[in-house]
Amino acid sequence: MNAEGHSSTDKLQTGSFVEATLNYFAVSSEKPFIYTYDPPPGAPRSTGSSESHSVPIRNARLEAGLSLDRQGFQMVRHETRVQDFYDPAEVKEVYYPEIELLLKQATGAEKIVVFDHQVRNIELSKQGEKNAREYVWIVHNDYTAKSGPRRVSDHLSAAEAEKRSRHRFAEINVWRPIRGPVESTPLAVCDAGSIEPEDFVPTDFIYRDKVGEVYRFNYNPGHRWYYFPKLERNEVVLLKCYDSKEDGRARFSAHSAFNDPTTSPDAPPRESIEVRALVFWPANQ
Repeated sequence: MNAEGHSSTDKLQTGSFVEATLNYFAVSSEKPFIYTYDPPPGAPRSTGSSESHSVPIRNARLEAGLSLDRQGFQMVRHETRVQDFYDPAEVKEVYYPEIELLLKQATGAEKIVVFDHQVRNIELSKQGEKNAREYVWIVHNDYTAKSGPRRVSDHLSAAEAEKRSRHRFAEINVWRPIRGPVESTPLAVCDAGSIEPEDFVPTDFIYRDKVGEVYRFNYNPGHRWYYFPKLERNEVVLLKCYDSKEDGRARFSAHSAFNDPTTSPDAPPRESIEVRALVFWPANQ
């Protein structure tokens, strides 16, 4: 048993998981917020504190049948013609169409709208180069029941947004190593079926021109965490961040960067790209 009163190795075999620390939201009575830019004088950059919990993170490569509709994530193999993921023009011209086709094949959707991407590289981020960002060290989900639907009107005409919103749609992130294998700071993803309604913490995400909303999460010892060790460049993780369908399938997920205790001290820093896309199904789905 660990200090939190549960067995992190319960029903897990040696070698099938790592024990690592994730940063959850510390319970608060006020709705937290996060500024995406330097806040006004006297205002804090964010509110709401984090608390660290040690959890078992399972080797997802040993799990059969992981899927977007059950766990909220899956890994697929996918080749790309992109030469430089740090070149925004090449990513938009070459990678976006590749991701559109990949998501159509993976989901059976009829329309994909890729609307955003982000590269992460801690060294380039420190140097302020190539628009790279740091890793995200808190347990979170990019969209909520409020902000997920808003993305449709953000990226479609008013008429098409109204039409598409009548039927099932989702927001899926496509996460890929820029260079593989990923040996340090991998991505942990939580089985959507293990997240309880009271675990979700809506959090305002304040931009200069609008206020978005993301989910942070309260700690729950029942959360089932996974990661894909040593992801290669031709392996991508599909991560469902929102689904409009309320029929028992996975609608939201949670994810976070974490320090893998098995990482070699001389392992190179993780380089990754995440693409965000709206996924629309036909009226009969």
